[in-house]
Amino acid sequence: MQVTTNAIVLSALKYGDNSLIVKAFTATDGVKSYLLRGVLSSKKGKLKTAYFQPLMQLELVANHRNKGTLESIREAKVSYQYQSLHTDIAKNAITLFLAEMLGNSIFEEESNPGLFQFIETALQWLDTHDKIANFHLFFLISLSRYLGFYPDTTLMNTSYFDLLEGHFTNTLSLNPILMETKLVHFKTLLGTNFDTIHTIKMNKEDRQELLQSLVLYFELHLQGFRKPKSLAILNEVFS
Repeated sequence: MQVTTNAIVLSALKYGDNSLIVKAFTATDGVKSYLLRGVLSSKKGKLKTAYFQPLMQLELVANHRNKGTLESIREAKVSYQYQSLHTDIAKNAITLFLAEMLGNSIFEEESNPGLFQFIETALQWLDTHDKIANFHLFFLISLSRYLGFYPDTTLMNTSYFDLLEGHFTNTLSLNPILMETKLVHFKTLLGTNFDTIHTIKMNKEDRQELLQSLVLYFELHLQGFRKPKSLAILNEVFS
């Protein structure tokens, strides 16, 4: 079945000498994997390699057979032209990290309009703003809402946040928890939005520790989740 859909590129792996396997989150059918034969050697084809950088926003004309096999793309064009996402060092590090996090978190081959719109809008915000040091932290917390494990904020005035249970508590257990400074920053992020994240003051150690806790939060709540390899690069850029 031929479909026209917006899509966000999650990853592109070289296959053979001149082909790519591209994983993308599509607006119509969720996560899809495509085999792009000969795209690395083709100079005149409709598909350009540059289109398939991490988190590119595209409009695709694709064949979806929906049989769990690799699909094919007939045409692709950029639906939103980034100005700085792949050229600014800090933004590019965030982009690589978030592409990996999304690729390790979204598995469904079905439409999820709310999630798609959130990712699309958040990336456009990142592309057009400069004060971005806390962006990835807020993005991950917001993303958890669409994946079904957003923190239960009922008892926010308590002393700990239980990462395994996903709620605030006064009771210590063997579960990993957030407390003290990390807890304060976490609560502040829960009560903010993209336009005010720059007002949250964190030093690099606090930011790195909270990020590691958020990655662990995803690990605890998503079956099959793998810790992103680009985490180290991100920490290096923001140190």
